[in-house]
Amino acid sequence: MCRLFTTIYHHLASLAVGALLAASLLASALPEAAASDDATIIMYHRFGEDNLPATNIPLDVFDAHLATIKAEGWKVLPLHDLITRLKTGAKIPDKALAITVDDAFLSVYSAAFPRLKAYGYPFTIFVATQAIDQGLKAYASWEQIREMHAHGVEIGSQSHTHPHLHRLSPDAVRQEITTANARFQQELGITPRYFAYPYGEYNLAVRDMLADLGFEAAFGQASGVAHTSTHIYEYPRFAFNAHYGTIKRLKTAVEARALPVSDITNPSMLVASNPPILAFSVDDDIAALDQLTCFATNMGKLEVAITGRRVEIRLPQAITATRSRVNCTVPLIEHGKNSGRFRWYGRQFLLN
Repeated sequence: MCRLFTTIYHHLASLAVGALLAASLLASALPEAAASDDATIIMYHRFGEDNLPATNIPLDVFDAHLATIKAEGWKVLPLHDLITRLKTGAKIPDKALAITVDDAFLSVYSAAFPRLKAYGYPFTIFVATQAIDQGLKAYASWEQIREMHAHGVEIGSQSHTHPHLHRLSPDAVRQEITTANARFQQELGITPRYFAYPYGEYNLAVRDMLADLGFEAAFGQASGVAHTSTHIYEYPRFAFNAHYGTIKRLKTAVEARALPVSDITNPSMLVASNPPILAFSVDDDIAALDQLTCFATNMGKLEVAITGRRVEIRLPQAITATRSRVNCTVPLIEHGKNSGRFRWYGRQFLLN
């Protein structure tokens, strides 16, 4: 009888091990839906300043954004947490996001800060120090910035005078940033680790200088999803304002995945020949490349030529706006089906 029980025990144990092994193999064969290697960074400027719609988000719309983030269960990560994960390759929750605010207008303190604090959502403010030093009434004060910082709000730099950095000499760019860093040390006792380009504008010399100046990452204003392969001084952000602030757009942005590209022609956003040609290669594991669609500012849908994994986009006319964007998307295929989400790559062009 003991021998019979022993035989049965070993047989059941063998079945259990086999079941566990099968489950493990099945899990490894399925995509990890709850984790990602990319995330969306969103940005705002003003809150409830309805006379300035180009940089303002109406308060009822902002309230709807925050309610949607909560209702959808999206994970709001501190910017430093997200950037650390991107740099190290650590997994990121699917549909995670980080919230940033540029310029430190007074409404970030009076309107956004209490709302974000009530939801418990971390965020980062990028500050150009001269406007704060001058005590301009449209901007938060150093005392208010200190209060927000004391409550865990991260403070990043946007230089001292908020200039068009690509038009300055290297020495002038360095002076802009070191002057701002000195003011941050004096007022907050910190040196910011992150930088946001004023107007989203920069050239390669400015970009490459940031490492020497001690910054860990930098952020532009091209729409797109930050990915582990993104240059650490060129992270994209989706901007929201009165014109581009719908809940549909918020969902599209947060639910988007990155479209990783490489071998980009003319890596500087400065337009050397007009109209510019944009070409890049897309990773082999990105499906539905034949459904790639691209749009340009004031030009609508663009003609796209695809050869293998190489994409070439020719703009039909010269760029006339100081800042223009090209946005490209492909459907996100999950489990062999169109998920209703998109992979997104954005590029900003700049006339000098």
